[in-house]
Amino acid sequence: MVLAAGLGQRMRPLTETTAKPLLTLQGRSLLDQALDRLEAQGVTHAVVNAHWRAEKVAAAVATRSAPAITLQREEALLETGGGVARALPLLGAEPFFVVNGDSFWLDGPTPALARLAAGFDPARMDALLLLVRAAQVEGEIGRGDFLMDPLGRLRRPKERELAPYVFAGVQILAPALLAGAPEGPFSLNLLYDRAIEAGRLYGLVHDGVWFHLSTPADLDRAEAALHAGLAKALF
Repeated sequence: MVLAAGLGQRMRPLTETTAKPLLTLQGRSLLDQALDRLEAQGVTHAVVNAHWRAEKVAAAVATRSAPAITLQREEALLETGGGVARALPLLGAEPFFVVNGDSFWLDGPTPALARLAAGFDPARMDALLLLVRAAQVEGEIGRGDFLMDPLGRLRRPKERELAPYVFAGVQILAPALLAGAPEGPFSLNLLYDRAIEAGRLYGLVHDGVWFHLSTPADLDRAEAALHAGLAKALF
């Protein structure tokens, strides 16, 4: 699933007339680049949700021949968890990728999606999140998102504690993570916290480059780095 329904408010004014995942880097939309990576991983069917400027998201996905896409229009914004929960009947009984439609990354020696697939163990995990080292991220990320133990299990930072890892917006989820999920809008963070309590939320550190794309300045900085070839030099 690719999450493309958000309002993209911090990216205004660029998102006043279009959805954030339709913004471009190197001449190609963030949404298409996410779908390209899923297609390269062998994904044949994807759900894309849409709310803000949904008609433009619908037009964009209609131009693709692969993967086959089911568009999930959300009249009311369901947030990340609500969107995935609604799409669950379309996603099947096996673990599935969920990619934020505004996530942009360059793979390391092995594609990130392949690394996630190889590392996911449904016997131990309800979710496996791709993480980025906070020290490598340009832009405002607060206190970071997670700390990780030697086995890869995640926890949240405590009060006044800094977390060394930031969630990259790319993950594999087991359908079991959605068991007992509330109806209507809610954040996936609610389910992450449940999984943490059960010891079933895990992380994998990205070995390539990831761009924090929250504001127009972030987008300009990423475009400049890619144009100059600086991103590839980072690894």
